[in-house]
Amino acid sequence: MSTFTIFLALIVVVAFLLVVVIMVQNPKGGGLSSSFGGGGTQQLGGVKKTTDFLDKSTWTLAALMLVLILLSNVAINRGPKAESKALDPNATTLPVTPQETPATPSETETNSNNAE
Repeated sequence: MSTFTIFLALIVVVAFLLVVVIMVQNPKGGGLSSSFGGGGTQQLGGVKKTTDFLDKSTWTLAALMLVLILLSNVAINRGPKAESKALDPNATTLPVTPQETPATPSETETNSNNAE
């Protein structure tokens, strides 16, 4: 199992946990919910410690995901270097010679009719 695969699995787990933590939070009433009448359904006396824990866990999981994504970028196995030959000064190019296209039957008939 490569390092990149481990990072990828960790990113998927952290993304799932982040979705769960965000879905558990109560709406604060400042976003779209207040414009659609959802502001009146909020609790007046919510538990403060739970809200703080969910806020901190959201920011922690988001920061962890950012770090994992950056580390996975470093761990990618890029394989052999495939560089452009247009940028390589030592690349040899073959000369391009124009080829004649064969005449279509309609062109040969037109040419023979004009010759008569």
